[in-house]
Amino acid sequence: MADIHYMTQEGLDKLKKDLAEALAQRPVISAAIAEAREKGDLSENAEYDAARDAQGLLEVKIAKLKDLVANAKVIDESQIGTDKVQMMNKVKFQNLTLNTVMEYTIVGETEADFANGKLAVTTPIARALLGHSKGETVEAKVPSGIMKLKILDITL
Repeated sequence: MADIHYMTQEGLDKLKKDLAEALAQRPVISAAIAEAREKGDLSENAEYDAARDAQGLLEVKIAKLKDLVANAKVIDESQIGTDKVQMMNKVKFQNLTLNTVMEYTIVGETEADFANGKLAVTTPIARALLGHSKGETVEAKVPSGIMKLKILDITL
């Protein structure tokens, strides 16, 4: 059974766009293979090998994108509250271990962008925060050890 991939409508739209672009590359790569094949001996044809490798990588990408789109579950953002941390919440918390304040929006794995404040729901920090309320202190098991986090605010 395939895993369900939770995401926003924006995230699903981006995946569909990426899939359409990948599908549009199929004829381009097929043409490159045909052109390389016309050049003769395939056993020593680097262009042919490169085109076949590109085709293989593209097919893997297409299969992955099709799976993500087929198993996507769009989150109804109107149903998201701020009483307990859940996906799509922006969570401001104090890292008591490092004495720093951080703020991230918890998103589906395919939408994660750490540099832009989007933390994947599958990360140890997000998993530790999920289901907890403002004012609570939680522990996240991260590669460097245990990190204590105090939830300062939960918003949309």
